[in-house]
Amino acid sequence: MRPAPTILHLDMDAFYASAEQAAKPSLRGKAVVVGGLGPRGVVATASYEARRLGVHSAMPTAQARRLAPNAAYLVPRFSLYRTVSDQVMELLGRLSPLVEPLSLDEAFVDLEAGGTADDSASARATGEGLRAAIRAVTGLSGSVGLAGSKMLAKIASEEAKPDGLLVIEPGTERELLAPMSVRILPGVGPATGDHLRRAGMTTVHDLAEAGEAELVRLVGKAHGHGLYRMALGLDDRPVVAERDAKSVSVEDTFDVDLHDRVRVRAEVERLAVRCVERLRAADRSGRTVVLKVRRYDFSTLTRSETLRGPTDDPTVVRGAAARLLESVDTTGGVRLLGVGVTGLADFTQEDLFAQAADARDLVRRAEEDRVPAVEGGEEAVPEPEPDGAELLAARRWPAGHDVHHEEHGHGWVQGSGVGRVTVRFEEPWSAPGRVLTFRVDDPMLRPADPLPLVREPAGYSSWPASLPKSRSDDGPSVGGESSP
Repeated sequence: MRPAPTILHLDMDAFYASAEQAAKPSLRGKAVVVGGLGPRGVVATASYEARRLGVHSAMPTAQARRLAPNAAYLVPRFSLYRTVSDQVMELLGRLSPLVEPLSLDEAFVDLEAGGTADDSASARATGEGLRAAIRAVTGLSGSVGLAGSKMLAKIASEEAKPDGLLVIEPGTERELLAPMSVRILPGVGPATGDHLRRAGMTTVHDLAEAGEAELVRLVGKAHGHGLYRMALGLDDRPVVAERDAKSVSVEDTFDVDLHDRVRVRAEVERLAVRCVERLRAADRSGRTVVLKVRRYDFSTLTRSETLRGPTDDPTVVRGAAARLLESVDTTGGVRLLGVGVTGLADFTQEDLFAQAADARDLVRRAEEDRVPAVEGGEEAVPEPEPDGAELLAARRWPAGHDVHHEEHGHGWVQGSGVGRVTVRFEEPWSAPGRVLTFRVDDPMLRPADPLPLVREPAGYSSWPASLPKSRSDDGPSVGGESSP
């Protein structure tokens, strides 16, 4: 543990959905859901307006539509998210050489290593300056946690959400953690949490009081030892640049065992996409895809497939993970799924087989991506049996993606179907625009690249040196002096 809160954790707020709202003036303040739009689609993220209606990430899109039927449902635009992520990571890199990206929208930073903070006051000033810089450069908000360890910095950023900053003063960790649920600690998923609850332990205070020996008896030596240290607020893990990592992976533990094979496959594909997000955030590629499956009886299986060359293509990783799943028996139920990539490299190698698979996937997923136009546009009713040309045309105009019309300018797709595409014409810095409908083969309409969310970010070319040393209008401190 450090004597000063010099480990920073940044977590962008509802990143994909917030980026879409920033890009689309007509969606600001409205419920926005980003994810797969087909029958097997899964929510990647939801705006805070949609979350208030009960929508959350990893929820089936069909369920989200029942909870929020009037929300805007958009296909992810990873090119935009990656561009914004690069801007954010560049700002983090100005603070320290030790930046550990966890995904496109989340990272740890060692401020001490960068000489940008050595006490609570300088750490707070740096965190506040970072939030201001992110808003100025990207137009988005991020929540910041500052503490003497990675575990506590991440907890602090979660407590600060949305759009806040929280400093946990070293020496106050146990007091802060004591009333929190055991689920707040890393590695305590639903199964472990339920096991501890049956033993009468529901809060972090209960774990600390139980003692190391009792926790070792309950959950095993390695896990019990680590759990006891975390309950005391102890975490000595260093911030490690992602480039030094041997692998990149993501996993999810489910509250209820998954029995539906289709749902299991959908979750594996979703995790594969998240894994590639982390891979790309670190500017890496990987050659070996690994699938992890923990079954109903806690037995854990791993399967791996080595590709012909390193890749960061989500189609390739998703396809490999799906193939690996075919060799795993999930009959009794699945508690946990994970997808990882090892054999990391700094380059990618085109895979001709993947390109062929991508072409097949294009046709298969085209129908899934055709949805009615969102609020404000002409309703686009899907044709019962579109032919191949119609499928490819629909796939060309996914909901939420950018287009340019020679007469009307830049816009985004609200929906497509029955040979028509509905477009709202607006830019990130314009007023909400008007809606027009065109034939899918209109020669004046073409797909376009996303526009920057901020037209001319300025004033941060010399940041952080140009920032004031302190501000007092931005968020609380735990265990120390509070801001008004």
